[in-house]
Amino acid sequence: MICLRGGSRSFQLGEQQVMGLDGLDLDIAAGDYMAVMGPSGSGKSTLLNILGLLDAPSAGEYWLQGEATAALSEARRAQLRSRLIGFVFQSYHLIARLTVLENIELPMVLAGIGAAQRRKRSSQLVARLGLGERIAHRPAELSGGQRQRVAIARAMAMQPALLLADEPTGNLDSQAGAEVFSLLEELNGEGLTLIVVTHDASLGARAQRQLHMRDGRIHSIAPQRALA
Repeated sequence: MICLRGGSRSFQLGEQQVMGLDGLDLDIAAGDYMAVMGPSGSGKSTLLNILGLLDAPSAGEYWLQGEATAALSEARRAQLRSRLIGFVFQSYHLIARLTVLENIELPMVLAGIGAAQRRKRSSQLVARLGLGERIAHRPAELSGGQRQRVAIARAMAMQPALLLADEPTGNLDSQAGAEVFSLLEELNGEGLTLIVVTHDASLGARAQRQLHMRDGRIHSIAPQRALA
């Protein structure tokens, strides 16, 4: 599903050029569950932004489901993001003025999906994530774990093939964090490709594969995927 070759990303800070990623080669198959770990500044979030088509590599090539993406127009990148990728962030990024139901339906509204289909999908997600009694509440009225469940439901609204989660338990206590990981793993068990950035080694160890980064490079991947 994912093929990154020589992926690099540099940033200009004043007169200094900083390498956020430095020549990464990475393959992730459909249905994989990978944890991305490493110290702050190692390039984890930069990698996730490139895999999620929020940013483009400065050098190298990135293929997503067989399509070369580095030189795509922003319109095509946005189309692929909407169709293929769901995002879950540490800070939830929910719209404060919208209810739980409205937050979940927002990606479908932006994609032009009709009201009947939106309601059907959102009702299924609300039921699955145990949010039925909260659909009319706004984010400020929810616990951290509930907010993250809403964020996951919103990420799944467009039925993506790839889910990218950047420190999804960073603002949660250990019990709520474990519940969120269990939910993500359920989705992976149904065939969703799951890539999670985490500082928590115990949570990262639950993934099928662990990618450790250091100084913008891959330090190790365990276990290595056998070549076909």
